[in-house]
Amino acid sequence: MKYSIVFAALLSGLVLTACDSKTVVTPAPVVAVPVQVPVLGPAGPTGATGSTGQTGSTGSTGQTGSTGSTGSTGSTGSTGSTGTTGATGDTGAAGGTGATGERGKTGGDTVVILPAPAPAK
Repeated sequence: MKYSIVFAALLSGLVLTACDSKTVVTPAPVVAVPVQVPVLGPAGPTGATGSTGQTGSTGSTGQTGSTGSTGSTGSTGSTGSTGTTGATGDTGAAGGTGATGERGKTGGDTVVILPAPAPAK
């Protein structure tokens, strides 16, 4: 076991050193060249005012907008209140007294006929 660890360490060292390493190239430093800025002299006199430009043409009229949507149907109205109870009528006048009948008479010529009883079954 101790030889296998030593052998693996030596083998890994050989493998890593056998790899081709890349060459590192560093770019050359940039040298700043000073630019000479010319010094300006004093400003000259102001020039004459230019003429006014022409007025632009009027823009086109926009298109007419679309017709709006139909509105929603309104809500149903509330039920009306119950009417007031009518006033009670006046009491009617008392009726007149009826006519007095004739006095009864005894005896007479009225005959009452009764049918015969049904036979018993």
